[in-house]
Amino acid sequence: MRLFRAMLFVKDLPRMADFYEHTLGLKPNPKTRSDDWVEFDAEGTIFALHAIPAEHANGVEITSHPEAREQSATKLCFFVDNLPAERARLTTLGVIFIDRPWDACDALDPEGNVFQLCS
Repeated sequence: MRLFRAMLFVKDLPRMADFYEHTLGLKPNPKTRSDDWVEFDAEGTIFALHAIPAEHANGVEITSHPEAREQSATKLCFFVDNLPAERARLTTLGVIFIDRPWDACDALDPEGNVFQLCS
């Protein structure tokens, strides 16, 4: 068994797709893109964003500085070659990092999903 795809449900698909493509640098797959679906090549695993249906999304509020979804059952972890350099690059782009007592490099996407960088 191997992990084939990881997926996040999101409220604002265009904003989130922009973040994962232009800020984190993942490559979208234009062949699978639709109005409510974006897939990215994450070097061996597919990472996908799926729009929350409008009837449910209307009840979800995302602030301009999102609250960390610390209670989420999912945390994406991305491998990077140079952790200090990548953290510095993302900081200059406005990505919010969370200081952890155990020295993890956790950050937030625009909807408050916590992700981790590791090397």
